[in-house]
Amino acid sequence: MRRFSFLLALAVCLAGHAALAGEPIATKVFNIPDPGGKRPLQARLWYPTAASGPVTMVGGRDGIFPGIQVVENARPAAGSHPLVLLSHGFGGNWRNLNWLAADLAGQGYIVAAPDHPGTTTFDKRPEQAVRLWERPRDLSRVLDAVSAAPGLAGPIEAGRIAAIGHSLGGWTVMALAGGRYDAGRLPALCSPAPLCEALTALGLRDGGADRARLGADLRDSRIGAVVSLDLGPALGFTPESLADVRIPVLVLAAGTPVPGIAALQQDSDYLAKALPQTTTRYLPIPDATHFSFMQLCLPGAPAAIERIAPGESFVCRDGGTRDRTALHRQIGDEILAFLARVQPSR
Repeated sequence: MRRFSFLLALAVCLAGHAALAGEPIATKVFNIPDPGGKRPLQARLWYPTAASGPVTMVGGRDGIFPGIQVVENARPAAGSHPLVLLSHGFGGNWRNLNWLAADLAGQGYIVAAPDHPGTTTFDKRPEQAVRLWERPRDLSRVLDAVSAAPGLAGPIEAGRIAAIGHSLGGWTVMALAGGRYDAGRLPALCSPAPLCEALTALGLRDGGADRARLGADLRDSRIGAVVSLDLGPALGFTPESLADVRIPVLVLAAGTPVPGIAALQQDSDYLAKALPQTTTRYLPIPDATHFSFMQLCLPGAPAAIERIAPGESFVCRDGGTRDRTALHRQIGDEILAFLARVQPSR
């Protein structure tokens, strides 16, 4: 039976919402080969364009998630643009933060999001999933590729490169910022069961599948700011490495847990306390759940999901009276304001 929930509450997401008012946006898929053949990457680009059409809907699913209006494979808009790298959660894919990618591209950003082998919807090979240190390197490889081929989405504006990740994607971008991980710091006992299963699948139980590689310095000095969206698992990042992070960090956390799913705010709390206070902004959002950072749900989505995967319509549930559109507006505004402040246009 097809599932909509994922270990550690890191869901597969299919789409987003219309971009913020701004420049027209385009999208395309590009591939990054691996000379060794073990970890080729596929990534999705969103970027400003001067083209006006034809407009198509990308990333939706009938009756469940809306798509995003884009011009596919259009020429990039003139000039250079800031770049944001996006990292999806465990079991997800490039669609995870599709709504945010559209918002950013509509405000002039180039956005690039790879599918991480071993931890994506389309590739769940256990031997790749335990190579967790490859996830930050995936983003660095995407950055290499986009930088080397300005014809893909346009040239990158110097000094304006950032990375944003949700859940395990938040872990990924924090490793790029300089966080170093020691799986031996994780408690021997864990709960609820989905958390333990996820940690096992990622090779983090009993000290880690490869402690040396996991604890290596994976920092990419080209990245000047990161945003963590309800990240996990964070408790293994060493306090010393977090205290030594030299770039601004925005930490957003969900304040409402989903019953039966791992509560992740403790990870965001830990992260925010350990990072340098002068360059860190921490904002728990009381009425957001872990899934509020994900795609919008159409009105009939909960019932449709229940028919496919009974009991899993909680992916459309938020934590208060505000709907997900309002939550996305707050999240998007916080991210845009943060990036504008710490990486202003020159």
